[in-house]
Amino acid sequence: MNKKIIGLGILILFSGTFLYAQDTIPVSKSQVLQKVIEGNLQIKIAEKNAQVAKADYKQAQSLFLPNINTSYSGISTTNPLMAFGSKLNQEILTMADFNPDLLNNPAKTQNFSTVIEIQQPLINIDGYYGRKAAKAKYEAYQLQTERIKEYLQLEVTKAYMQLQLAYNAVTVLQKAENTAKTNLKLIENYFKNGMVQKTDVLNVQVRVNDVTNQLQYAKSNVKNASDYLMFLLNEDMNGKIYKPAELFDTTFSNHTFLEFSKSRKDFLSLEKSNEAYQNMIQSNKFSLLPRLNAFGNYQLFDSKFLGTAAKGYLVGAQLSWNLFDGLKTYGKIDKAKAESQKAVLEAEQYKKQSELEFNKTNRQLLDAQNKVSLAQLALQQSQEAYRIRQNRFSQGLEKTTDLLQSETLQYQKELEYQQALFEYNFLSQYLQFLSN
Repeated sequence: MNKKIIGLGILILFSGTFLYAQDTIPVSKSQVLQKVIEGNLQIKIAEKNAQVAKADYKQAQSLFLPNINTSYSGISTTNPLMAFGSKLNQEILTMADFNPDLLNNPAKTQNFSTVIEIQQPLINIDGYYGRKAAKAKYEAYQLQTERIKEYLQLEVTKAYMQLQLAYNAVTVLQKAENTAKTNLKLIENYFKNGMVQKTDVLNVQVRVNDVTNQLQYAKSNVKNASDYLMFLLNEDMNGKIYKPAELFDTTFSNHTFLEFSKSRKDFLSLEKSNEAYQNMIQSNKFSLLPRLNAFGNYQLFDSKFLGTAAKGYLVGAQLSWNLFDGLKTYGKIDKAKAESQKAVLEAEQYKKQSELEFNKTNRQLLDAQNKVSLAQLALQQSQEAYRIRQNRFSQGLEKTTDLLQSETLQYQKELEYQQALFEYNFLSQYLQFLSN
């Protein structure tokens, strides 16, 4: 049994040593706020989504810009029609070529042609609304990306505060461990002098072991908080641990109510998404109308490779109208309408949930403010109670168990006070996020 206890003690000792043997990196709140914007993977994914939407919008520029193609081809043929047409394009046709024998059984004919084609959209109303939809979608993703950045800054602020709280817990428990060990030495001296019972010594030893165990958990929580912060910043976690360069904020001001804003970036993003749906509906409707497009080409022909002996051009315009496509377009219109109505309902639900969360957080912040005040008072009272019991114990007027309970309560209230401060400070930041 003693060997197991010794082994456990060695394990705890080395695990604590390992924690602080890692590369400790001081980091400030301003640094982590900057790093999360630059390195967070969720933000990078959101930015890529915006880039995809931007590329779709860029493709919609084809509504106004010409489509230009060029090609170069060469043929060798004995096909009567192709041979006659090639000579005609090359402007080398003679009267002899009208001989029926030559027309029906032409010799091998070569033709090399260069063609430059241009297609210019003129009137495509459906494309115009499709372009507006692509633009609204891109703007929605931009707003969504900005909102994600705001959320990640809130999350990294919370993670930084958690790291501060974890380090503070280690400090408090180290003090508790030192106090417990000091009390243990005192009790052991009293026991040697016959002033206390063996059970008193054992009770204090149990207290020391409990605090040491809590301290080890607190050190593990430091590593956990550091790892999460590194995850948010997309940093390498191996062999590293963050340490806050700023002290945990122990001050707080009275809560002031904020107004719920309906001009938040996430709300504006939803409005842009609905705008995109409305434009898609119009685009599908106007696809039932005719389209007008211009076209033209410039051609170069020769019987020799890279030759340009004969030239010609062609220009024109085309009015096209898809009169019936098997109800495909009407199906697209109905689908776009349903998706638009669904988006409106989802946006309304999201806004109501957000307002509900805002009101809830306002009330939670008031409760947290009251909790901080009570926790601070409880801490002061527990510290004073421990001081009195410690003086009375040294005079032989208090039991060991009463002293241990008082000591335990003192550090427990200190940890509760810091936890209450953390909750209040985070809720204050969260309310700001919900109101902007």
